[in-house]
Amino acid sequence: MSSDLNGLLSANHMEGNKWLPHKIAHATLKGPNVVKEICIGITLGILAGSMWKMHHWNEQRKTRAFYDMLEKGQISVVAAEE
Repeated sequence: MSSDLNGLLSANHMEGNKWLPHKIAHATLKGPNVVKEICIGITLGILAGSMWKMHHWNEQRKTRAFYDMLEKGQISVVAAEE
């Protein structure tokens, strides 16, 4: 009986790779692309810098409007007495 099993296994092995795992395609790892990294860094730097500059301009506008209203007498920084 064991000879029948060995004969069956060897026959299946002869037919093909039924018992072997299939090959899986893996992504090949590449080194860093220096030009691409520099371009991404410059783009992100410009984006972050422009966002910071817009924030700064907005705060400057608020401060200028506050001092203009203070100068015109529309607002006061003295707390009202009760």
